[in-house]
Amino acid sequence: MTQAQLHAHDTSAMASPRRGEAGTQRRSGHIGLGVLKSAGPIVSLLAMILVFASLTPNFVSVANLQAILESAAVPAVVAIGMTFVLVQGSIDLSGEGVASLANILLSILIANSVTANDLGAGAIGVVLATGLAIGALNGTLYAYLRMPSLIVTLAMWLITLGLAALLFPSRQPQILDSGFVGLALHKHLGLSALVYLAVALAFVAFIVERRTKLGRIGFAIGADEALVRLAGVNVNAYKVGAFAICGCLTGLGGILTAAQIGVGNPLAGEGLLFPGIAACVIGGTLLSGGRGGVLHSLVGVLVLVTLRNGLVQTGANPLLQKAIEGMVIVVAVAASTWHLRRKTRVVK
Repeated sequence: MTQAQLHAHDTSAMASPRRGEAGTQRRSGHIGLGVLKSAGPIVSLLAMILVFASLTPNFVSVANLQAILESAAVPAVVAIGMTFVLVQGSIDLSGEGVASLANILLSILIANSVTANDLGAGAIGVVLATGLAIGALNGTLYAYLRMPSLIVTLAMWLITLGLAALLFPSRQPQILDSGFVGLALHKHLGLSALVYLAVALAFVAFIVERRTKLGRIGFAIGADEALVRLAGVNVNAYKVGAFAICGCLTGLGGILTAAQIGVGNPLAGEGLLFPGIAACVIGGTLLSGGRGGVLHSLVGVLVLVTLRNGLVQTGANPLLQKAIEGMVIVVAVAASTWHLRRKTRVVK
């Protein structure tokens, strides 16, 4: 078989992540189990809502449900970007540093109380481009220099945190652009623009994931990278693209955090990495790649945010909350990867 014929055959087999998933399930003989795993996070979310609703009536109030959606907006944006990396079997740990750098960079470029800069909407463009460039650099070092993505992005986490501290001016800058801060303050139907932005972004990401080569090939890389390379696909370019998307959306997460807190903070991204990765895993996106997706990760975000909100509503001890969150993640990872335990002896 010629290389062109091989490419056509393998590309048709990889045309849809759903078909790729179904093929894997048929080969392993776990079709029914695969369906159960896909529905599991949604069932868990519904069960969690019922449990917390029975424990505290305020949990299902309109105000509290709106609070859950508001809390889920920024983690959802970060998780969407992380999903594109995870489905390829890679990982990005630079999120907290990139978001912190994005926050402080935005706060000193837009109208603020410390510097004389006022780029307006241009500041958002500069920050998004910075996040995109950092993500592309991560992907380039990983794909072309053959460095483990875990090590590359862990180092970038520290580098970007250092840059955020370096850019921090003499005192904390307060953002004076009322239109920008209003993204988080002004409500429409009880929800801020951040929630609507997250929903719109999820829709676009889903289309990219299911209808473009970047999305489809990403699933194929996670399922069997060697086969994709054999088909003549430029795998490295798709890896760089996935990391670039992740960096850009993580930077957007830092921008949205700036709108929420209204000031520049070199540690603003602290706490974004855990919910970003954990939500993807809880929703069913495998750390080994090849299965999951944007919708899975969004369900995972809702599970994690609902769990936190419910524990607060019931008055649980804060330390107990962390322990429960940790147990939920361990159970979710074990459930989603148990059938692959022979294959995934080493996590990339």
